[in-house]
Amino acid sequence: MNILEIIEHFYPEDTECRRILLKHSIQVRDKALEIYSNPLCAGLREQMNLKLLTEGAMLHDIGINQCNAPGICCTGKSEYITHGIIGGKMLRRYGAEHQIDMEAYARICERHTGAGITEAEIRTQKLPIPKGNYLPETLEEKLICLADKFYSKSGDMEEKSLARIRKSLSKFGKDTLERFDSLCRQFGVGYHLPYDFEYLKNLIPDIQIDLRYFNGNNFMGRCAEGYSAETP
Repeated sequence: MNILEIIEHFYPEDTECRRILLKHSIQVRDKALEIYSNPLCAGLREQMNLKLLTEGAMLHDIGINQCNAPGICCTGKSEYITHGIIGGKMLRRYGAEHQIDMEAYARICERHTGAGITEAEIRTQKLPIPKGNYLPETLEEKLICLADKFYSKSGDMEEKSLARIRKSLSKFGKDTLERFDSLCRQFGVGYHLPYDFEYLKNLIPDIQIDLRYFNGNNFMGRCAEGYSAETP
Protein backbone atom coordinates (compact mmCIF):
# COMPACT_ATOMS: atom_id res chain seq x y z
CA MET A 1 0.00 0.00 0.00
CA ASN A 2 1.44 3.34 -1.09
CA ILE A 3 0.35 6.14 1.24
CA LEU A 4 1.28 8.95 -1.14
CA GLU A 5 -0.79 7.32 -3.88
CA ILE A 6 -3.80 7.30 -1.55
CA ILE A 7 -3.29 10.98 -0.73
CA GLU A 8 -2.91 11.83 -4.42
CA HIS A 9 -6.08 9.87 -5.17
CA PHE A 10 -8.06 12.28 -2.99
CA TYR A 11 -5.85 15.32 -3.59
CA PRO A 12 -4.82 15.05 -7.28
CA GLU A 13 -3.86 18.71 -7.66
CA ASP A 14 -0.97 20.53 -5.99
CA THR A 15 -3.13 22.91 -3.99
CA GLU A 16 -2.35 24.81 -0.82
CA CYS A 17 -4.77 22.50 1.00
CA ARG A 18 -2.73 19.47 -0.06
CA ARG A 19 0.55 21.14 0.93
CA ILE A 20 -0.87 21.93 4.38
CA LEU A 21 -2.15 18.37 4.72
CA LEU A 22 1.20 16.84 3.80
CA LYS A 23 3.21 19.12 6.09
CA HIS A 24 0.90 18.50 9.05
CA SER A 25 0.73 14.76 8.45
CA ILE A 26 4.52 14.48 8.34
CA GLN A 27 4.77 16.51 11.54
CA VAL A 28 2.30 14.23 13.32
CA ARG A 29 4.02 11.11 11.99
CA ASP A 30 7.43 12.32 13.17
CA LYS A 31 6.06 13.31 16.59
CA ALA A 32 4.39 9.93 16.97
CA LEU A 33 7.69 8.21 16.14
CA GLU A 34 9.53 10.45 18.59
CA ILE A 35 7.15 9.46 21.38
CA TYR A 36 7.29 5.83 20.25
CA SER A 37 11.09 5.93 20.64
CA ASN A 38 10.90 7.39 24.15
CA PRO A 39 12.46 4.98 26.69
CA LEU A 40 9.27 5.37 28.72
CA CYS A 41 7.41 3.62 25.88
CA ALA A 42 9.69 0.59 25.86
CA GLY A 43 6.98 -1.61 27.36
CA LEU A 44 4.42 -0.46 24.79
CA ARG A 45 6.47 -0.71 21.60
CA GLU A 46 6.19 -4.47 21.31
CA GLN A 47 2.39 -4.12 21.42
CA MET A 48 2.24 -1.59 18.57
CA ASN A 49 2.20 -2.01 14.80
CA LEU A 50 4.85 0.45 13.58
CA LYS A 51 3.64 0.31 9.98
CA LEU A 52 0.07 1.14 11.03
CA LEU A 53 1.36 3.93 13.26
CA THR A 54 3.41 5.65 10.55
CA GLU A 55 0.89 5.18 7.75
CA GLY A 56 -2.08 6.02 9.96
CA ALA A 57 -0.45 9.30 10.99
CA MET A 58 -0.09 10.23 7.32
CA LEU A 59 -3.77 9.52 6.64
CA HIS A 60 -5.47 10.75 9.82
CA ASP A 61 -6.61 14.07 8.28
CA ILE A 62 -7.44 12.81 4.79
CA GLY A 63 -11.00 14.18 5.06
CA ILE A 64 -10.20 17.87 5.51
CA ASN A 65 -10.73 18.77 1.84
CA GLN A 66 -14.43 17.97 2.22
CA CYS A 67 -14.82 20.60 4.95
CA ASN A 68 -15.38 24.33 4.95
CA ALA A 69 -12.23 25.66 6.61
CA PRO A 70 -10.95 28.72 4.73
CA GLY A 71 -8.15 29.23 7.25
CA ILE A 72 -6.45 26.07 5.97
CA CYS A 73 -7.61 26.47 2.35
CA CYS A 74 -10.30 23.77 2.54
CA THR A 75 -13.31 24.66 0.40
CA GLY A 76 -15.70 21.77 1.05
CA LYS A 77 -19.19 22.05 2.48
CA SER A 78 -19.11 20.05 5.71
CA GLU A 79 -18.34 21.41 9.17
CA TYR A 80 -14.71 20.96 10.12
CA ILE A 81 -15.40 18.78 13.16
CA THR A 82 -16.75 16.12 10.79
CA HIS A 83 -13.43 15.70 8.95
CA GLY A 84 -12.49 12.57 10.92
CA ILE A 85 -15.79 10.85 10.20
CA ILE A 86 -15.56 11.86 6.56
CA GLY A 87 -11.98 10.61 6.36
CA GLY A 88 -13.03 7.24 7.73
CA LYS A 89 -15.71 6.92 5.05
CA MET A 90 -13.25 7.92 2.33
CA LEU A 91 -10.72 5.29 3.36
CA ARG A 92 -13.31 2.53 3.69
CA ARG A 93 -14.58 3.35 0.22
CA TYR A 94 -11.02 3.40 -1.17
CA GLY A 95 -10.32 0.06 0.48
CA ALA A 96 -13.43 -1.52 -1.00
CA GLU A 97 -12.54 -0.24 -4.47
CA HIS A 98 -8.94 -1.46 -4.28
CA GLN A 99 -9.51 -4.61 -2.19
CA ILE A 100 -7.45 -3.30 0.73
CA ASP A 101 -8.46 -3.58 4.38
CA MET A 102 -8.49 0.06 5.50
CA GLU A 103 -10.59 -0.38 8.66
CA ALA A 104 -7.75 0.31 11.10
CA TYR A 105 -6.86 3.49 9.19
CA ALA A 106 -10.49 4.60 9.06
CA ARG A 107 -10.75 4.22 12.83
CA ILE A 108 -7.66 6.40 13.30
CA CYS A 109 -9.37 9.12 11.26
CA GLU A 110 -12.52 8.91 13.34
CA ARG A 111 -10.86 8.87 16.74
CA HIS A 112 -8.12 11.52 16.63
CA THR A 113 -10.24 14.66 17.04
CA GLY A 114 -9.56 16.47 20.31
CA ALA A 115 -8.80 13.80 22.87
CA GLY A 116 -11.56 11.67 21.39
CA ILE A 117 -15.28 12.44 21.46
CA THR A 118 -17.87 10.63 23.57
CA GLU A 119 -21.50 10.00 22.69
CA ALA A 120 -22.51 12.18 25.63
CA GLU A 121 -20.45 15.07 24.24
CA ILE A 122 -22.05 14.64 20.82
CA ARG A 123 -25.47 14.83 22.43
CA THR A 124 -24.90 17.70 24.87
CA GLN A 125 -22.88 19.81 22.42
CA LYS A 126 -25.17 18.91 19.51
CA LEU A 127 -22.21 18.00 17.32
CA PRO A 128 -23.00 17.25 13.65
CA ILE A 129 -21.57 13.74 13.67
CA PRO A 130 -23.29 10.35 14.00
CA LYS A 131 -23.98 9.30 17.58
CA GLY A 132 -21.36 6.97 18.99
CA ASN A 133 -18.15 6.89 20.99
CA TYR A 134 -15.14 8.09 19.03
CA LEU A 135 -12.50 7.61 21.69
CA PRO A 136 -9.11 6.23 20.66
CA GLU A 137 -8.85 2.63 21.85
CA THR A 138 -5.84 0.92 20.29
CA LEU A 139 -2.32 2.08 21.12
CA GLU A 140 -1.86 3.32 17.55
CA GLU A 141 -5.09 5.33 17.73
CA LYS A 142 -4.09 6.81 21.06
CA LEU A 143 -0.57 7.75 20.04
CA ILE A 144 -1.67 9.43 16.79
CA CYS A 145 -4.39 11.30 18.66
CA LEU A 146 -1.78 12.50 21.15
CA ALA A 147 0.84 13.45 18.55
CA ASP A 148 -1.76 15.37 16.54
CA LYS A 149 -2.32 17.77 19.43
CA PHE A 150 1.22 19.13 19.11
CA TYR A 151 0.57 20.70 15.71
CA SER A 152 -2.07 22.91 14.14
CA LYS A 153 -2.72 23.19 10.41
CA SER A 154 -3.13 26.95 10.74
CA GLY A 155 -0.87 29.73 11.95
CA ASP A 156 2.86 29.12 12.11
CA MET A 157 2.39 25.31 12.26
CA GLU A 158 5.20 25.12 14.82
CA GLU A 159 5.19 22.55 17.63
CA LYS A 160 3.05 23.54 20.60
CA SER A 161 4.11 23.28 24.22
CA LEU A 162 2.18 21.04 26.59
CA ALA A 163 0.96 24.13 28.45
CA ARG A 164 -0.45 25.59 25.23
CA ILE A 165 -2.15 22.31 24.31
CA ARG A 166 -3.72 21.95 27.74
CA LYS A 167 -4.97 25.54 27.67
CA SER A 168 -6.58 24.95 24.28
CA LEU A 169 -8.21 21.65 25.28
CA SER A 170 -9.48 23.07 28.57
CA LYS A 171 -12.00 25.09 26.56
CA PHE A 172 -13.79 21.83 25.76
CA GLY A 173 -14.22 20.81 29.39
CA LYS A 174 -12.39 18.92 32.09
CA ASP A 175 -13.21 15.50 30.64
CA THR A 176 -11.36 16.30 27.41
CA LEU A 177 -8.40 17.64 29.35
CA GLU A 178 -8.33 14.60 31.62
CA ARG A 179 -8.31 12.29 28.59
CA PHE A 180 -5.38 14.20 27.13
CA ASP A 181 -3.49 14.02 30.42
CA SER A 182 -4.18 10.30 30.56
CA LEU A 183 -2.64 9.87 27.10
CA CYS A 184 0.42 11.83 28.23
CA ARG A 185 0.82 9.59 31.26
CA GLN A 186 0.39 6.41 29.24
CA PHE A 187 3.11 7.38 26.76
CA GLY A 188 5.38 9.22 29.21
CA VAL A 189 4.98 12.59 27.50
CA GLY A 190 6.16 15.43 29.74
CA TYR A 191 7.99 13.09 32.11
CA HIS A 192 11.73 12.54 32.34
CA LEU A 193 12.98 9.54 34.25
CA PRO A 194 14.94 8.96 36.39
CA TYR A 195 14.15 12.37 37.84
CA ASP A 196 10.37 12.45 37.53
CA PHE A 197 8.84 10.69 40.53
CA GLU A 198 5.38 12.03 39.64
CA TYR A 199 5.42 9.78 36.56
CA LEU A 200 6.25 6.78 38.73
CA LYS A 201 3.37 7.57 41.08
CA ASN A 202 0.95 7.79 38.15
CA LEU A 203 2.30 4.60 36.60
CA ILE A 204 2.45 2.61 39.86
CA PRO A 205 -0.05 4.16 42.32
CA ASP A 206 1.00 1.98 45.29
CA ILE A 207 4.75 2.56 44.87
CA GLN A 208 6.64 3.59 48.01
CA ILE A 209 9.43 6.09 47.44
CA ASP A 210 12.06 6.50 50.16
CA LEU A 211 14.18 9.56 49.37
CA ARG A 212 17.03 8.93 51.73
CA TYR A 213 19.04 11.99 50.79
CA PHE A 214 16.31 13.96 52.58
CA ASN A 215 15.32 11.87 55.60
CA GLY A 216 18.75 11.11 57.00
CA ASN A 217 18.37 7.33 56.67
CA ASN A 218 21.55 7.09 54.62
CA PHE A 219 25.26 6.46 54.98
CA MET A 220 25.78 10.05 56.24
CA GLY A 221 23.16 9.75 58.97
CA ARG A 222 21.72 13.15 58.10
CA CYS A 223 19.87 15.05 55.40
CA ALA A 224 22.11 15.70 52.42
CA GLU A 225 23.11 19.33 52.06
CA GLY A 226 20.89 21.31 49.67
CA TYR A 227 17.74 19.24 50.13
CA SER A 228 15.02 21.03 52.08
CA ALA A 229 11.97 19.02 51.04
CA GLU A 230 11.06 15.43 50.26
CA THR A 231 10.93 15.98 46.52
CA PRO A 232 13.45 15.21 43.76
